[in-house]
Amino acid sequence: MSWSAEEEGAILDTIDRFVTNEVAPIAREKDLADEYPHELVETMKELGLFGATIGETYGGLSLSAATYARIVQKISAVWMAPGGIFNSHLIMAAAIERFGTEEQKQEFLPLMAEGTLRGGIALTEPNAGSDLQAIRCVARRDGDEYVVNGSKMWITNALNGNCLALLVKTDPDAEPRHRGMSMFAIRTKDDAGNLLPGISINKIKKTCYRAIDTAEVVFEDFRVPIDNLVGGEEGRGFHIAVGGLELGRINVAARGAGIAQGALKLAVRYAQERETFGKPIIQHQAIQLKLGEMAAKVEAAKLLVEQAARMYDTGQRCDMEAGMAKYFASEAGVFCAQEAMRIFGGYGFSTEYEIERFYRDAMLMCVGEGTNEMQRIIIAKQLAAREAI
Repeated sequence: MSWSAEEEGAILDTIDRFVTNEVAPIAREKDLADEYPHELVETMKELGLFGATIGETYGGLSLSAATYARIVQKISAVWMAPGGIFNSHLIMAAAIERFGTEEQKQEFLPLMAEGTLRGGIALTEPNAGSDLQAIRCVARRDGDEYVVNGSKMWITNALNGNCLALLVKTDPDAEPRHRGMSMFAIRTKDDAGNLLPGISINKIKKTCYRAIDTAEVVFEDFRVPIDNLVGGEEGRGFHIAVGGLELGRINVAARGAGIAQGALKLAVRYAQERETFGKPIIQHQAIQLKLGEMAAKVEAAKLLVEQAARMYDTGQRCDMEAGMAKYFASEAGVFCAQEAMRIFGGYGFSTEYEIERFYRDAMLMCVGEGTNEMQRIIIAKQLAAREAI
């Protein structure tokens, strides 16, 4: 489905109203209480956000990654955390839509598009983050099922969602290691919302990204039907996971750019309200230097996000561009949040002001969906490959 510029504009206007009327009034309260925003999720369902990038064939909006990134930026400029609810969900959906069998697409995607199924990606483990090939979660074939044992860490949507894209080792002895990795699309709860046998979930308390459930998921002899093997073939899990992370990194980049933009907006307003030495601090050159650099980084971050999203939309390989966007935009978010805290001075540390949440949330973007150190390595390797002599 192709949306016209006018239709995309109308969608973005709707998101603006959603952010103003639904997100902004609850952000501080929910964050400080670490309370999941159930009512907000219901509104997100109505808006179709859980089907934002899912194809129209399966009930989704079939939005371009570029439009999706702008939506994420708008939400994150007020509160970053809600973007994580549908980011992990849509990475799982993208993995199924791009690599799954038609039966898997029909089983999962329509329900995911309407938000009845809300998913996440279960990749990271206690001893395996950036090095995905080091995972130890194992799935062993037993007739028409696989038996899964192991644990996953930092899994968004684990508590309040009900399905996961689960990366496992089906052949722990395979060399190279990635050939022994497979991906499953699993349900974690029954229709009544109860955890299925063999699964336990433990919420992780966090400094930032509060209100959104992040958890450890433990599998003990959890049984998965063979039909849930994504693509119907063992050994493709690493390729599927890495492919899905391109969209995830575009989302994180958009959230970083949104944090940067939101922090800048708060800082500009406060700098006009706060007075020292008889005039608003925005008239002091030291503050102007900060705001000028912040504004430049915001615009540069947005342009890098747009470039990566447009390449994704054309089907081109964009791991380098997504890595650049994710690296720069997340660092811009940290920079702008820190500079805004300096502009706010002591008041920035009060929970009465929104900026302290931006400051806490910003750092996560430098770690999530692959650390920024890994992004720079990816960029360098791609440069060498593209400019080989």
